[in-house]
Formats: sequence, structure tokens, C-alpha cells
Amino acid sequence: MQKNLQKRWIPKEIPDRELIQKLSSELKVNEVLSTLIAQRGIQSFKEARVYFNPSTDNLHDPFLMKDMQKVVERIESAIKKQEKIMIYGDYDVDGTTSVALLYRYFSKFSKEIQYYVPNRFSEGYGVSREGVDKAIESGVKLMIAIDCGIKDNREVDFAKQQGIDFIICDHHTPGIKVPDAFAILNPRQTDCFYPFKDLSGCGIGFKLIQAYTKAVQTETDPFELIDLVVVSIASDIVPVVGENRTLAYLGLQKINRNPLPVFKIMLESLELKKELNITDLVFIIGPRLNASGRISHASNTVDLLINNNADEIRKIAIDINAINLQRRELDKEIVEDALKKIEQDEALQKRNTTVLWDAGWHKGVIGIVASRLTDSYYRPTILFTESEGLLVGSARSVVGFDLYEAISQCTDYVDRFGGHKYAAGLSVKKENFDAFSDKFEEVVSSTIKDEQLIPSLVYDVEMPLDFINLKMVNTIDRFGPFGPSNMKPKFVSKQVKLADDPRIVGKDHLKLAIQSEKKLTFDAIAFKQSYLLESLLNGDAFDICYALEINEWNDYKNVQLNIKDLKVSK
Repeated sequence: MQKNLQKRWIPKEIPDRELIQKLSSELKVNEVLSTLIAQRGIQSFKEARVYFNPSTDNLHDPFLMKDMQKVVERIESAIKKQEKIMIYGDYDVDGTTSVALLYRYFSKFSKEIQYYVPNRFSEGYGVSREGVDKAIESGVKLMIAIDCGIKDNREVDFAKQQGIDFIICDHHTPGIKVPDAFAILNPRQTDCFYPFKDLSGCGIGFKLIQAYTKAVQTETDPFELIDLVVVSIASDIVPVVGENRTLAYLGLQKINRNPLPVFKIMLESLELKKELNITDLVFIIGPRLNASGRISHASNTVDLLINNNADEIRKIAIDINAINLQRRELDKEIVEDALKKIEQDEALQKRNTTVLWDAGWHKGVIGIVASRLTDSYYRPTILFTESEGLLVGSARSVVGFDLYEAISQCTDYVDRFGGHKYAAGLSVKKENFDAFSDKFEEVVSSTIKDEQLIPSLVYDVEMPLDFINLKMVNTIDRFGPFGPSNMKPKFVSKQVKLADDPRIVGKDHLKLAIQSEKKLTFDAIAFKQSYLLESLLNGDAFDICYALEINEWNDYKNVQLNIKDLKVSK
């Protein structure tokens, strides 16, 4: 197994010196903090005040989104006429939170609201014919697809032929020809001039209920459901900048102080002693909500998210937790199996890609496993399993490489595919697997840069350890919520030394005490980096790349360095 790869440390660009000094003076902070602020595009005291105090004032008018007025009027008409409305959503966390958001909101005004989530295994991603058939059978007159639909031209046409008006609320990139729907909410349309393009699917849904509240139901409060939005933002790995950062900030406030019943009960059962952040949602809440769609049926997750009955929530949550444990076991088994296949194939080890298939691998977890393999063998990865006579796959990329574009150059051997730069889903005929694998390797090898095959650590600024104190760490926390495109600042300090002997804690973590030039000592933890112990035992100085955090123990707070990587100084 290839691991512990040497990382490239890449510094962010340092902004103009005059701007840094200006911000230091106006904000009364040191130049390290003013550099961090400038790196985030902030150029004045006024902009900094807005940035560090996210509020509803930062959110855009939802009616700036193309077709929003049309959508609000159609839904209002359907509710007045007591028409049956189906909310149709994807089976991942973004999809299920989106469905729950719209269902919880609109069911306040109509008893004719139903929802549908496709089966991952029999129906696949997007609007399915089975879903449209169910709508016809139920007498539905209005279908609202959320977090999907933007490429489902045939299914939308079929629904229209059956007298169903179709509204698409999607955040994925449209194809050359968008579906002939009644209306489309998608800021990525070339003729949509909504100012922020990177909303999650649930974020699109939130803008819809914001608009409906503003135009029709002024007594309701869409922010009662904002904790669903932050869970979607975290789980769908969308950029935590602009409007997403504001929604995430407001959502975290809600989920930590007055959560929906489902999150209140989940958090009580987990016995968490601290406030949740985006990372907690990604690794604690998201996987539990995702488990049903991966192993059984995502409608279980929607049932959980729309429920207000504590006893029922606990019962569903127990079932979902059991499914999540099953998912983790499958994940572990498939990772071990896939790594074994690579280790036993010398030719595969020398490739710039990993492409594997096994009929026994579970379709619901191959995407997670592909991500784990990408961490171990840092290269574009596709894992396939067999489903209904085809090989269906999940693909993951490395930083900077456009996976979607690479697959699009292999379409002679691809039955169907969709996705984006870093993740995609596809299917190929079994007899085309070898040809596809070779072609994908050829395309990637001819287009990927050597440095893209080496994991990188982007850091914000280099600084001496003596700059660090509790006040600075508290200020840095205000740069959050942290997530893609707004990662927690990382620093580099060079020629540091140990204040005490390093030791291994837990299974494979490294605990360090690091000394500054002025003999200040900082606790440090290097998660899953116990392999570095030997290189530190000779007492040489070393360079560290790290994030800053506050460690609390028995009401005592101290600064801890979270070591991302270290290198013995040359």
C-alpha cells in the first residue's frame, strides 16, 4: 500500500504590502492576521466588518434568480387549487435535506404534498421514469425536482406529455440543451444572472422558500429550516464562501442552539460536548444521513428529517445508525480488497490511474472507497461494480485535475456518465472495461502534470511560533465557518525544535511538545503520522505546516498545533 507520500508545500500568494499595512492599522491586528484577511479578498475596514459578522443582510434577493417569480406563482396556484404536488429529490444528503426542506415548508399550506426519492440501485441518479409513473398514478399535477433534473430531458418531456408541470431546482451544470420544463431554478444557467453560482441543491430550495415567504406567506420563517441547509452545504462539499458561508454560519447557529427535532435527538445520542462545526457535519451527521441511500433506501432519511415525533425519530435513527455501521464495514472490506488488487498487480502500480472492478463490491459505497484509494495512491481513481448487466462506477480525482473532461474523452467506451471536475458517476459495458481502462490511462497520462500526482498542502503564511497566542487563535476562528475554498488557515514555521521527547498516542497519532525561539512551548498533535517518530529522534530542527486550535481540558484552555506535515530541516 502506497502511503505517507511526500507532500508539496505551496504558499498562497502574499497580497500587496501596502494593503496589509493598511488593514493592520485599521483593524488593529498584527501583519499575519491582516495578511490572512487580505488573502480572502477583503480590502477595507467596512468589508472586514461584513465578513466577520455574517447576517441575513448578506443574502441576495431570491427573485434575482431566473424563473423565481414564475415558480412562486405556479406553486401558489397549485396550493390554492389543492392540486397534488410531488417533491422529487436525489438520494444523497443534499437531495434528502432538499426534499425535507421543501416538504416541511409547503406541507404547512397544503395536505396534497408528497415526496419521492429514487432507489439508488434500481433507478439510479436523476429523475427516473419510475418516479414520473408514480406521479401519474397519484394524480400529481406539479412535480418539483430538487438537486437533480437539469439533464433529464426525456423524463421531463414524458411528464409534460402526461399533463404534469415540471419545475427543476438544481445546482449542477446544465447540458447543451436544458429540459423543456415549466421553469428552472439553476444559477449556473448562462442566462441566469443570480450573483452567487455555488449554492447547494438545498440552498436552491432555501432561496425558493425565501421567495415564497416574501411574496405569499409572510408569517412563516424559512430560517426555521436553515439547519437542513448547513448540513447540505457541508455534505455536498460546495465552496464555503459568499452566500454559502453566510447560510452555513446561520445554519450552525441554529443547529447548535435550537435544532430541528431530528438533529437535537441525534446530537443527544452522540453525547457531543462541543459546538458542531462544518467538519463535524461532514464526518458525523452526513454519513448517518447518507447511509440509508447507500445500503437500503433514502426515503428512510427523509422520513427521519421531516419527523417531529421524538419516539419515532429515535426508532428511525437507531435503524439508520445500524445501517451506517454496516456501511462502514462494507467500506473497510472493499478498501482492503481494492488495495490487495493493486498490490498484486505490478503493472497497475506503475499507472497514473486506478481503474478496478469487482462484481461483489457494493454499489452504495464504491464512491467512498474511490476517495480512500485516492488518498493512498494519489491519482485519478474509478471503481466499478456490476449492476443490471453493466459495470457502474464512481470516479474521484486529485487536486487540479479535471476528471469529467478526461472521461468525456473516453465516450467511445462509456455507456453513460455525469458529474463534475472532481467526482463523477459512469457506466460501461463489461466487454468495454479493458478498452476504457486503457483509454482513460492514456488520456490522464497525456494531460496530467507531474506535480498533480503529488499531494499538496497549501498554506497561508510563514511565521515564527512566537506570534501565537490565544487571542490570535480566537480571531482566526472568526474566519469560519471553514470548508472548501475557505479552509482553516495553515501556517509554516521553520527550524523548530522539540521541547520534550515525542510519543505515540492512540493507535497512530504523534504527540509533540514544540519550542519557539523565545523558549515558549506549544503542544502539538500529528494525527495518523506516527511513522514520523523515528525521523525526529536525532534532535534535529524541523519545519512544520500546521493549523491552530484551542484544546480544552478541565476548563483549562491552551493553544495546540494541529500538524498537517513536517519535514526535517536541510
